[in-house]
Amino acid sequence: MYDFRKFFINGAWIAPAGRREHAVINPATEEVIGHILNGTAEDVDTAVRAARTAFESFSQTSREERIQLLTRIIEVFKANMPRLAKAISDEMGAPMKLALQAQAGSGLGHLMTALAVLKEFEFEQVRGTTQIRHEPIGVCGLITPWNWPINQITCKVAPALAVGCTMILKASEASPLSAHVLAEILAEAGVPAGVFNLVDGPGSVIGEAMSRHPEVDMMSFTGSTRAGVQVAKAAADTVKRVSQELGGKSANIILEDADLTAAVKNGVMSMMSNTGQSCNAPSRMLIPAKLYDEAVKIAKAVAEKPVVGDPKAEGVTMGPVSTKKQFEKIQSLIEQGIKEGATVVVGGPGKPAGLDKGYFVKPTVFANVTNEMTIAREEIFGPVLVMIPYKDEADAIRIANDTVYGLSGYVYSGNIENARRVAAKMRTGMVHLNGAPGDIGAPFGGYKQSGNGREWGQEGLREFLEVKAVMGYSSAK
Repeated sequence: MYDFRKFFINGAWIAPAGRREHAVINPATEEVIGHILNGTAEDVDTAVRAARTAFESFSQTSREERIQLLTRIIEVFKANMPRLAKAISDEMGAPMKLALQAQAGSGLGHLMTALAVLKEFEFEQVRGTTQIRHEPIGVCGLITPWNWPINQITCKVAPALAVGCTMILKASEASPLSAHVLAEILAEAGVPAGVFNLVDGPGSVIGEAMSRHPEVDMMSFTGSTRAGVQVAKAAADTVKRVSQELGGKSANIILEDADLTAAVKNGVMSMMSNTGQSCNAPSRMLIPAKLYDEAVKIAKAVAEKPVVGDPKAEGVTMGPVSTKKQFEKIQSLIEQGIKEGATVVVGGPGKPAGLDKGYFVKPTVFANVTNEMTIAREEIFGPVLVMIPYKDEADAIRIANDTVYGLSGYVYSGNIENARRVAAKMRTGMVHLNGAPGDIGAPFGGYKQSGNGREWGQEGLREFLEVKAVMGYSSAK
């Protein structure tokens, strides 16, 4: 049983003002596995004051000091990866291999990337007689989701530390365990008191208090578009920077000249990874009409292969979705798809056979889908793929861009020039060509209602910096 009923504020684990307990549920068993406490606006204020005080000194640390700090964090993080992976699997249901290699592994990747970027980053330059300085923005409020908990936390915490910011983290109350383990890692690595603070609780209380707080200089939010709008509205009165990574309904355009079997197989497997709980998942597969029936057959065969079950069991490749609320939403949308005339190729409503306990969802593929259907418009956030036929390349691009989202896109082609041409026409922040994996050093973020900021790599550091121009810095020649 995890007991995380304290907050990490000003370098110490303290009893919060809020005393209301929140049970942490293992989604594979539906059993209580731990407790946290829901904080209050008073707890946020305590954490913000600690971060504000720490900023005075931490913002003045040298590049070399922060390099040394990140190096120590990486060493301690590596030693704790098995523990982190277990916490992630327990709190959100990821199979252990995925929890260790991808979930905890991505956290290590963000720390190492921030360190590498920090070593080369140009914080100062002179243009003519003016010096351009990049300085830490200040106290940052960080709000992270439950689907990739450590990935989303470290891609904010690592760059913030790298440039000299201080911060308050509110992790999802559905997956708070790994955040507490990370706080212990940061403390062991010697992060100065007040630089990193952790407060638990619902977004409606903690997120709202951070967003409105006059001493918070920036809000970095990852989550639903609906919640992101609320953060932006709450932050507006204090004119703080708001960086958002929100929802997605990414199109996967398979062109006529692609290797159909390989493209469909990769697309289905990518969609089902992490039980479909990725904002950049290729959830809409667009197929040439003449190849549609063949593609559906291939997709059916691939979607029948995931082994769904206990994340701790050997051979299991797909765990449950993370919460009861999410399970119910997915079931409702699957039913809606059937009601609107889509055909279930594999999967469908209900739990997989033999899995009565836990929030398990059948890997599901829909055919005969139009882009106007609810399942093609809304972010399902589960292992549900919709397959849409298109007439020609122009039609495919039109369908791909016909969404309020613009996070990621995917293109498959036997000719890289064709893939590049189509990618250039997609209104998305990212495009993967021919199954290319994510690049942890490249900017991550989207267009339209998928957000307005960028994380990862050099752009991730820039999010946490202000730009200052010092005129007359040097004499005119």
